[in-house]
Amino acid sequence: MRKNRTANATIAVTLDGVPLPDRDVLVSQRDHRFLFGCTGFDLVPFANGELTGEAAARAERLAGHWLGLFNFVTLPFYWGQFEQVRGQAGTARLRKAAAWFRERGHPVKGHPLVWHTVTADWLMDLPNEEIARAQVDRIRREVSDFSEFIDMWDVINEVVIMPIFDKYDNGITRLCREIGRIPMVRMVFDAAREADPHATLLLNDFDMSAAYECLVEGLLEAGVRIDALGLQSHMHQGYWGEERTLAVLDRFSRYGLPLHFTETTILSGELMPGHITDLNDYQVASWPSTPEGEERQAGEIVRHYRTLLSHPSVEAMTYWGMADGGWLGAPGGFVRADGSPKPSYEAARALIKGDWWFPPTTLRTDAEGRVRFTGFLGAYEVSAAGRAAAFHLDSPGESRAVAAM
Repeated sequence: MRKNRTANATIAVTLDGVPLPDRDVLVSQRDHRFLFGCTGFDLVPFANGELTGEAAARAERLAGHWLGLFNFVTLPFYWGQFEQVRGQAGTARLRKAAAWFRERGHPVKGHPLVWHTVTADWLMDLPNEEIARAQVDRIRREVSDFSEFIDMWDVINEVVIMPIFDKYDNGITRLCREIGRIPMVRMVFDAAREADPHATLLLNDFDMSAAYECLVEGLLEAGVRIDALGLQSHMHQGYWGEERTLAVLDRFSRYGLPLHFTETTILSGELMPGHITDLNDYQVASWPSTPEGEERQAGEIVRHYRTLLSHPSVEAMTYWGMADGGWLGAPGGFVRADGSPKPSYEAARALIKGDWWFPPTTLRTDAEGRVRFTGFLGAYEVSAAGRAAAFHLDSPGESRAVAAM
């Protein structure tokens, strides 16, 4: 992990263009290069000022926990919720939420632009040709309207199952069944690329079988440009373990694309039975977090983060739900239903802002005004004489930078 995530830095410190020799300077890390992410769905009402009283106080505490751990957020763009009535999109509300995170220095990802689940019901009234036009128009609108705040998108979600999805009829499955997976992906990626040529565009799926590999290979052979591969890892039936996780990473890293673990959950309560094939089918009246489950979750969170950072292809990991009860009612959060942090929160924070963090440290420059240290890749600041300058460590190994104050 340290081979792939740290740099041996030599920083030339200058003051008004002149090297600053034999001086004490304070070096501090400001952010990680790795994207330690979490969904921000629960904070959309708070960012919009929609809450009052105790609900606002709870949300403010949740926001504090979120900001104390993560540096990257995913916001919800499910078409069936975003535009329940054709032509009446929820743009303003999500723009406020995206701005709230960006004002605090955190990049934002939109999820998803295309998905057969939670899609717009009114698509069912349209012929497939018009569904395709509406989908392309939706992508262009969202990517353009949010370009000020969002430069990363899960463009299309779960394409492997999309044309054969049979839980219920929907317009996106109809369209994908008619035109095929690869033309579908090409169409929507082209629309997103046209709307924002500089955005990072992801293909995202839960299917870690060879079917996803075949889809990726087919897309690349067809010349479809994909910026990163999204790999989901909802572990409601038990922690994958290092061996399985690394095997998945090795299989998908061979395409030479950055890997994002886009949806991770690890439970702190009873595990879902192994015979369940669709996680949505498991419905229980109560699914509490337990003390023994919380200790297990904390250990597995540490193991999972360490495993992902040990692999050079992984650039981001998004945890799917800050608080319990979010997705499928599962006890998968870092925070309990009452708002208190679990051991997993403290364990993750001890890594992200502890073991993997360079705290404010006084270093002395040499005769040529240089300081040397080893730190995790990310954004840093050096200060002295009432002045400060920023610098970045972007590549592992030996790294040189200038901090001009």
